[in-house]
Amino acid sequence: MDFIGKPMCETCGTPFAFDQYSTICAECARETPPFHRARSAVLYTDKSRRLIIAYKHSDRMEAAGLFARWLLQAGEELLATADVIVPVPLHRRRLFSRRFNQAATLADRLSRETGIPVAPQAMVRVKPSPLPGKATRGQRRRAVAGAFRVEDVAAIAGKRVLVVDDVMTTGATVRAITGQLRRARAASIDVLTIARVVRD
Repeated sequence: MDFIGKPMCETCGTPFAFDQYSTICAECARETPPFHRARSAVLYTDKSRRLIIAYKHSDRMEAAGLFARWLLQAGEELLATADVIVPVPLHRRRLFSRRFNQAATLADRLSRETGIPVAPQAMVRVKPSPLPGKATRGQRRRAVAGAFRVEDVAAIAGKRVLVVDDVMTTGATVRAITGQLRRARAASIDVLTIARVVRD
């Protein structure tokens, strides 16, 4: 696996090829992300993809323990300040076909290790967002626009929220969720994922 470590962008967690003067990447400098910090354990490569797909679609639940250990290491500084963990929700049709929410399983594992409470029902996915295999950034943003809603404002308001998911691709899902969490008056929002896509 290609584990992500320093040097990296202090905001979005994108790894740098070498140490550099700036502490943030060019993309974050150009457009400030809506979240405070984002971290991922590994790069999304063929190796990590196979493991994550097996976990999500082939009931390889034993991988959850491995992924949780990766997340504990990659998200150490985020977990140190989090008040509540919010897993990215699945639409009910996707949940029915998959039978479990992989993000919620990871959030539960992190909660058991850290004592940070999980709010699995705080946010719901109100519409599905099917995407073509190689969707563009714009297509992803349009697909998830209006897809999420905060159901339990009391679980979010004034809290430092840690959003947990499996993969960050373009960040469209995270942006959509972050917007809703801000409207619910979250004090801050960090993001932690198993893997992230990094483009050249």
